[in-house]
Amino acid sequence: MKGFIKEFKEFAVRGNVVDLAVGVIIGGAFGKIVTSIVNDIVMPPIGLLLGGVNFGELIIPLKPNLTLNGKPIHTLAEAKTIGAPVIAIGQFINVVLDFLIVAFCIFLLVKGINWLKREKKEQEEPEKTTKECPYCLSEIPLAATRCGHCTSVLDAEPERG
Repeated sequence: MKGFIKEFKEFAVRGNVVDLAVGVIIGGAFGKIVTSIVNDIVMPPIGLLLGGVNFGELIIPLKPNLTLNGKPIHTLAEAKTIGAPVIAIGQFINVVLDFLIVAFCIFLLVKGINWLKREKKEQEEPEKTTKECPYCLSEIPLAATRCGHCTSVLDAEPERG
């Protein structure tokens, strides 16, 4: 049992597991922010353009002529009150917008990380100290005027033919 607990402890405090946990927590908080942006900032103007409707409450009733107290139902809250089967199209569109915003932000994050990695790699490349002999294609020092492999003089371009 001691070995199992020790193995679990090593697994749990590994850098990758901790990084993953932090990422999940931050991702959850970011998801709440995006949901608020969609529900509280993006969708109200769209609802206003659609005639002042609360977009999150848009439904498609699956039974015709559903009523609540003699009045036809038009919102998700009314449908839930009477337990009516409906397609919550407004909620679905909100969730799709949430997903698209989160996916776009993750895309930008990954793109930025890749850019940083690429830039770092370019900075780390050492300067070339060799060149290729145009006659025998061997690697020789940059300052060489004669190839150490084929003894060709390197001041002139090789004749091809």
